[in-house]
Amino acid sequence: MSIQRFEPKFKTLAKDALDRWRGLAPAIVSDCMNRTQVMAGAIKPVAPGMRLLGQARTVECMVGDNSAAHTAIGLARPGEVLVVDAGGYADTALWGGIMTRAALKRGIGGLVIDGAVRDVAEIRELGFPVFSRAVVPAGPHKGWGGVIDGPISCAGCPVKPGDIVIGDDDGVCVVPLERWESILAVSLEKVAQERKTNASTAEGVLPSARMGLPEPELIADK
Repeated sequence: MSIQRFEPKFKTLAKDALDRWRGLAPAIVSDCMNRTQVMAGAIKPVAPGMRLLGQARTVECMVGDNSAAHTAIGLARPGEVLVVDAGGYADTALWGGIMTRAALKRGIGGLVIDGAVRDVAEIRELGFPVFSRAVVPAGPHKGWGGVIDGPISCAGCPVKPGDIVIGDDDGVCVVPLERWESILAVSLEKVAQERKTNASTAEGVLPSARMGLPEPELIADK
């Protein structure tokens, strides 16, 4: 199988539009999408404190083969995030130090991979945001192929080229590009709402009272 690709035709957001998402947590944003558009809990940053924000460039790899991911590095534009469906396979790393340095040279904004990576000490030292399912020393093969810039499912979450990818210590969520303005607005509203809730908690009003939860029924001893 050869490496195939679609022509990416998504709208590239201006820097000031994308910057409005900075600081928003995936948990907040996902809540505003009816608690959807979240990748599986196994997808985590390779170092605590890593954050991720950018528009997606998608890659579908054959299991154990990273040739399409290598090719995608040369196609991605500065600030974009590579999102790789590697089939969830955890025993062969499809990304490592060499690819990280190439991605940094291209100005790529980060990597999310439903699969494994290696050379994580090097990746941490370089400070490149990488979110993966697993870490393993075993390296990949090349030549079976894959697809670049097509619609994928990464760790159970649908992703299209151009979608907004947000990651922090909790994991990763994805905002469909066609909904970016509406989801941004309600996410900012939710941040303000949670600040009010936390201020009330500091004054002694518990969140359960604000929610109007009923008093628990007492179970009588027999």
